[in-house]
Amino acid sequence: MQNSSKALAAGIALALVLTALPQAQRPATPPATPSAAVAPVSPRVAALKAALDADVSSPAMYDLGQQMNDMVFSFGEIGFQEFETQKYLGGLLREQGFTVETGVAGIPTAWVARWGSGKPVIAFGSDIDGIPQGNQKPGVAYHDPMVEGAPGHGEGHNSGTPLNIVAALAVKRIMEREKLPGTLMIWPGVAEELLGTKAYFVRAGMFKDVDVVLYNHVGSNLGTSWGDGGGSGLVSVEYTFEGETAHSAGAPWRGRSALDAVELMNVGWNYRREHLRLAQRTHYVITNGGDQPNVVPRNASVWYYFRETDYDSIRNMWDIGDKMAEGAALMTNTKWTSRVLGTAWPRHTNRAVAEAMHANIQHVGLPQWSEADITLAKATQRVMKVPEIGLATGAIGPLRGRERIPDEEKFGGPSDDVGDITWTVPTVVLSYPANFQAGPGHNWANAIPMATPIAHKGVNAGARVAALTALDLVMRPDLVAAARDYFENVQLKQRKYTPLIRPTDQPAIWMNKATMDRYRPEMTKYYFDRTKYKTYMDQMKAQFGITYPTVKAGASQ
Repeated sequence: MQNSSKALAAGIALALVLTALPQAQRPATPPATPSAAVAPVSPRVAALKAALDADVSSPAMYDLGQQMNDMVFSFGEIGFQEFETQKYLGGLLREQGFTVETGVAGIPTAWVARWGSGKPVIAFGSDIDGIPQGNQKPGVAYHDPMVEGAPGHGEGHNSGTPLNIVAALAVKRIMEREKLPGTLMIWPGVAEELLGTKAYFVRAGMFKDVDVVLYNHVGSNLGTSWGDGGGSGLVSVEYTFEGETAHSAGAPWRGRSALDAVELMNVGWNYRREHLRLAQRTHYVITNGGDQPNVVPRNASVWYYFRETDYDSIRNMWDIGDKMAEGAALMTNTKWTSRVLGTAWPRHTNRAVAEAMHANIQHVGLPQWSEADITLAKATQRVMKVPEIGLATGAIGPLRGRERIPDEEKFGGPSDDVGDITWTVPTVVLSYPANFQAGPGHNWANAIPMATPIAHKGVNAGARVAALTALDLVMRPDLVAAARDYFENVQLKQRKYTPLIRPTDQPAIWMNKATMDRYRPEMTKYYFDRTKYKTYMDQMKAQFGITYPTVKAGASQ
């Protein structure tokens, strides 16, 4: 999610990578002095890491990452409807000797793959869902959907789990060869764009035996960070009002309009905004506005995201929302109910593991971009009217992080429900350069590079980092102990994790079904056929005559 006028520095916290706020608005995160967790590796560990890195960098592993990335891109599935993605990736992992459990936490498209035994238990996580109306032909530097109005990967979530699978398979081979104890676990974040599942994963005990979570998110650079993320948490709530129908012209006085209640709630909230903290972010959509104009609406619903930077403030906004709903119901003589559709805690990532990961990031470095890659980036940036900076190049920046960012330095922003996991188990987040700064996030423009060589190179670079960091954890009990020490004696000293979901709340697994039912039949025509084509761009050339890159006249280097 990038929309900044300045290039993102490597190592900026994920929340800032996602928002790409102008520099003046970013919380200051000075480079950290390395902790005792960073230690010289033994000759054996160094040799194994060199062999591992060579394996992940091999043409075979690069091609595997490319094929998985392109296949998931072609499915374009949105939250709670990632059935093809589950079938494909789960089947591949079963073939590689992993056991795969589906339907985790009561969510049909959720799954967990496991291999190995004993400690440490390392969990690789990333998201798999797309964006409504994010459908876009890859490699085309302007809006050009395959299926108009259909969903697609306008966020880049098609790339993260393929990255994790490549990394885990390479680590598995080293562990088998060296007879190393440990358990590898791969899990996808289902419906992340709805903030819909990770709190339920925590509640179901998915991470109860996990030592460290290695999470990733697509970005425009290679980096990680530690400590207070500075972003927002949220609660996602749908309010439904019930009134009574009547003829809108013949006897409107006999009706009680649920739509009036929705509109009054929205008006009240928009007046209240002036008197809320600057860090809050609130947005809503009317999900049901009635049936037809000549019938007074008996039922109407509005869906809110209440975002804030700490648990207490999120709860306060939720309480205000409930009061607004109550007031709107009183004014319209209607009744109201609500249901939680998703939640997310603000995140806090682990210092010890971030330091180890940063050392591996410095070793791997940024990919080598081709002229075609740079042309696509600059052409898209020109179309989107943002600075034509191309792709990330140069040296990796310093590792940054703080144990706690003061409230006055927090400006709010996007959320990720990995926050709940970061407060449950030591977690680190890797940002990898499978995209570039151009689109505003949650937009077709963010899909443009996501099945091109840019994404393929970014996935492989990220897989190298993730694999090297996982092997560090397998070979270095001191690093696992340092991660636990920071988690228990630094992070959890700040606050106690209290889930925003309530015991009676359940995952909103019905969501997006109608959208996928509508568009999937047409989208299947463009699923990646890896029996015919090496890459999805090859298939695009055959189906649409697209060459890489395709740019508008005048939008060159």
